[in-house]
Amino acid sequence: MAQIEILEPARPVRGGYKVDVGRGERIGRVSSEWFNRPDDERFLSLDNLWASVKSRSERSRTRIVETARIHVEASRDNAERMQLVLPNADAPLAPTHWAFGQLAAMVGAPAAYLRQLPAPLAGINLQYGLSSCRSEQIKTLETDDGRVELRAVTGPDYGRIHDHELVEAVQKIAGNGTGDTRWKVPGVLDWSTGVYNPDIDITRDTTTLYASDRDVFLFLVDDFNPIEAGKLPDGSPDLFFRGFYAWNSEVGAKTLGIASFYLRAVCQNRQLWGVEDFQEITIRHSKYAANRFAHEAAPALTRFANSSPQPFINGIKAARQQIVARTDEDRQDFLRKRGFSRPETAKIIDKVLMEEGHPPQSIFDFVQGITRLAREKPHQDARLEFEGRAKKLLDRVG
Repeated sequence: MAQIEILEPARPVRGGYKVDVGRGERIGRVSSEWFNRPDDERFLSLDNLWASVKSRSERSRTRIVETARIHVEASRDNAERMQLVLPNADAPLAPTHWAFGQLAAMVGAPAAYLRQLPAPLAGINLQYGLSSCRSEQIKTLETDDGRVELRAVTGPDYGRIHDHELVEAVQKIAGNGTGDTRWKVPGVLDWSTGVYNPDIDITRDTTTLYASDRDVFLFLVDDFNPIEAGKLPDGSPDLFFRGFYAWNSEVGAKTLGIASFYLRAVCQNRQLWGVEDFQEITIRHSKYAANRFAHEAAPALTRFANSSPQPFINGIKAARQQIVARTDEDRQDFLRKRGFSRPETAKIIDKVLMEEGHPPQSIFDFVQGITRLAREKPHQDARLEFEGRAKKLLDRVG
């Protein structure tokens, strides 16, 4: 039986530790964020991130407005500028790109087409839409930043969770996100050696703390405290560490969500490698969203941060020990009964044989073979479907 232990010294791994990224899932969500964020959306600490989104919130106000009382103001002298005049407003509101799209969708007009029109003509279309809009009321989010911007237009029952509220929930467990607690911006994998180094400088190129005018996204790990869950084929430890990412949009661009998981490495472009036990919570900004965040999402994040990894270790251990196939016929039957085609079955078995040095026998072996084959799928839907089947198989271990 493989020895299972948790390695938890204060700063246990100077210089890094060897990992096997050929196992588990590969997740590109963080890499996509990293690739698309300009410098002004990158933050070097949770304190700085919080200060930015909190300041924005303090300069904002919301109100419920009757759509029929909104007046669209556009001047022929400035064909690119359009403003909205709301009842009892001190000044006209300048809609952001995002808010303009929300308003157009609300009145049933194609935003892309309206943006191509001169402002007076687009204004006429919007004014007509507002006068005949099915939604009698809207909820606005207005921010005073030199001029008053209309940042969001939603239905009156929209349950806004502010971006700073999510950051505050993370700060309760992660401090500044720079290593003052167990939770920090991740290190980086050296592909030439297969060594993951958790101890790197946090720069605008390495940070995983982001916020824009319409959302916030952050990714943190506990990578100074690797967890051993079994052995690799060469006898070295199979090491994991914990991680989570969270996101929100107070203007309605996306749901609020938190994903937690165990992983083996993060590479330079912030791809997640060797992911196991991926769990996700999402909350739509409906009427009771704030209550759900307070009673479901935030406590779930705290539980994950403070929980022992022992259930995860025990699950991996059980999957390694649960032998389900001893012959070639057993292996074929096991996969075919779970909906895999003959070519897929052959490829899964070959993957395990090539990587592990033996044909699949345990649940863990089959899960690794399925996830490896999933990586070769060119289309994301097919890849996710394969990874979902692997996770379902692992979840049934008992």
